[in-house]
Amino acid sequence: MKVFSLKEMLAYPYEERDKNVFFKSPEFKTRIIALAPGEKLPDCEMKSHVIFYIISGHAEYTINGESGELTEGQCLISEPGDYSISTRTGVKILGIQIHKK
Repeated sequence: MKVFSLKEMLAYPYEERDKNVFFKSPEFKTRIIALAPGEKLPDCEMKSHVIFYIISGHAEYTINGESGELTEGQCLISEPGDYSISTRTGVKILGIQIHKK
């Protein structure tokens, strides 16, 4: 067992995203994602279920053609598919990727 302080964790830029993974097991991996105001993650295809929890800030998403917004304290759980996440004001996200068995 290990306790993590998500609000205090630092996040590296997208180019160094592997450094943002802070826990990894055969079943899932967790990472911190931080976007500055006006930033967007590159669009990607996820082959597994993903959980996003907004630690702070506000994000816009499009997943499998469905768009919406997330604010601090909200959690989105999604099936595999095409993902896009951006922010106008800045956001810090906990991302959990569930591995298929």
